[in-house]
Amino acid sequence: MIAQSDGARIAYEIRGDGDPVVLVHGLAYDRAGWGPFPDRLAERFRVVLIDNRGVGESDAPDGPYSVPQMAADVIAVMDDAGIERTRLFGVSLGGYIAQELTLTHPERVERLVLCSTAVGGARAVPMPPATQEAFARFPLMEREAGLRMFVENSLGARGVRELPELVEEIFRYRLGHAPTAQAWMAQAAAGATYVNDDRVSAIAVPTFVLQGGADVVVDPRNAAVLGELIEGARVEVVPDRGHLFVWEDPDVAARIVMEFLSA
Repeated sequence: MIAQSDGARIAYEIRGDGDPVVLVHGLAYDRAGWGPFPDRLAERFRVVLIDNRGVGESDAPDGPYSVPQMAADVIAVMDDAGIERTRLFGVSLGGYIAQELTLTHPERVERLVLCSTAVGGARAVPMPPATQEAFARFPLMEREAGLRMFVENSLGARGVRELPELVEEIFRYRLGHAPTAQAWMAQAAAGATYVNDDRVSAIAVPTFVLQGGADVVVDPRNAAVLGELIEGARVEVVPDRGHLFVWEDPDVAARIVMEFLSA
């Protein structure tokens, strides 16, 4: 299915029946990049999976992109799908997009889950050095080596050590679905320029902050920052899980998330 947003075609699909849950992914991941997690949720919910602009079957207009622009894309998908109000799940860059959508269109969000993400701005705990280095190296690396580096960095030490088959599964996905360098940079610019730490406390919908305790892409201390800034937010940090927590441990992630979404 295709929604139109400010001249760009935004692709999406729907799985399952029930109350809607919109999933918004992070940098360079399209709607195929969730592993089994969406199907777990689709046992109870109508799950909407989106290709953010720049990835998958969506258009990749010239960048840089912005988080408000990408949040407007999600609204366009909701409108096209006839969804007036939804439970909203955002991971990583998608967590920024979900925060922005909730701030600008609070009437469209029933419950909010922020996973492996941070607040935008000076109050955020900076990206760990290992990932800062990976971002700097990636444009200079051979494509396959760079993608493998990002997969291993995102899964973290436990995933690489204990789940070698998952490393290869995600690596194959990245090889088949990686966006162009220009689209990657356009999305990265959206995350790098997003500031909302002066507004995020205005989020008033029930919010759940979920974080892997071994995340080396988003410092896990950011979960506590979000919990402090968003009144009443529930915070849960799952030890030893990395940035791709929902793919690394989909059963645990789905159980925790469904408990919150069903409350």
